[in-house]
Amino acid sequence: MTTLEESQTIQTARSLRNLYFLRASFSIIWVILVSLLAKNNPGIATFLFIIYPAWDAAATFLDIKANPPATSKTPQYINATISIITTIAVILALQNGIPGAFIVFGAWAILTGLIQLILGVRRRKQLGGQWPMIISGGQSVLAGAAFINMTHAPNAGITTLAGYAAFGAFYFILAALRLSKTIKAAPVVA
Repeated sequence: MTTLEESQTIQTARSLRNLYFLRASFSIIWVILVSLLAKNNPGIATFLFIIYPAWDAAATFLDIKANPPATSKTPQYINATISIITTIAVILALQNGIPGAFIVFGAWAILTGLIQLILGVRRRKQLGGQWPMIISGGQSVLAGAAFINMTHAPNAGITTLAGYAAFGAFYFILAALRLSKTIKAAPVVA
């Protein structure tokens, strides 16, 4: 690896580490808000249901910026598009009730989980430390299927999604910490 490639790798690792900490922070705050406010306030629950995929779209654009120009960003653009469509679909589905929103959210979790899995596998050779993202992507696929399966559960509500977001935060923290090791292990360039 040339000095320029090493420098780009470190810069990408730092950018992704910062983004992963930001994503974890958002998810933790979201889980807290859902736990404290959503069950008793349908307006807040609706807002939180909508903001989660919208945030994913915004965070995906930050992910695109974190990568070197020469890196293919097709999976991220697909992910951002899916998250934008999901945000709109959740808004529409919520007008007919929670079951439809769960189907939309579940399909979104499956699709974006697959993309996260693919990106984690692609990035592990260059950056290392992607196993939390790979596991998280696989878990997202399984969670999405579970959300779709729960559409007719009598107690299914936005609080059901809090565990999903909490695990996402956990995996983002693990990936950020692992990228810190990649950054520290990089040779010092004078």
